Amino acid sequence: MYTPPAFRDDDRAGLLATMRAARLANLVTATAEGPLVTPLPLMIDESEGEHGVIYGHLARANPHWRVPPMGEGLAVFMGPDAYVTPDWYATKRETGKVVPTWNYVAVHAHGPVEFFDDADRLLDVVTRLTNLHEGPRSAPWAVSDAPPEFIAAQLRGIVGLRLPITRLAGKRKMSQNRNAADRAGVAAGLAASERPSDRDAAALIPA
Repeated sequence: MYTPPAFRDDDRAGLLATMRAARLANLVTATAEGPLVTPLPLMIDESEGEHGVIYGHLARANPHWRVPPMGEGLAVFMGPDAYVTPDWYATKRETGKVVPTWNYVAVHAHGPVEFFDDADRLLDVVTRLTNLHEGPRSAPWAVSDAPPEFIAAQLRGIVGLRLPITRLAGKRKMSQNRNAADRAGVAAGLAASERPSDRDAAALIPA
């Protein structure tokens, strides 16, 4: 990931927070057949390994898990993002020398990719992922709510993913390269947007 110094994010706690907040990530592996990409809900076990371990699962019918990866895999997590119009820059009114851009937060987690189909391990991953996303609901659904034989059949249709993190790379492009007046204009413009993701991005613009 191309990361100019102004946008580099080395705050491990912040990177993990972005990863936890992401509802969906992209698993990327390089293979002899070309790059493979699968969107997946993933979770991080921060207590396991030196840098944490990512878990998830994909459909057994997905050929992604059958093709041997070349080198490490990559899980891409995206945070808030927003289009930035030049109209929000004070510099536009002063010189006109501005162009549109896009603000965003991204975290790349690198590590060896492992696939598994042990039923007990799969049930553990599915249960933990379910609890993670159902937890905030007033009446959360649980894996145990479904008949055991149905769950067993569902588990036979998936393959587990384990990615021990060897390296995290973070990028937070939130107008840090603009002057204070331009940043204030971007923050105000995004905060007034009807799009929730724009308002989330507004809160990340440095003062």
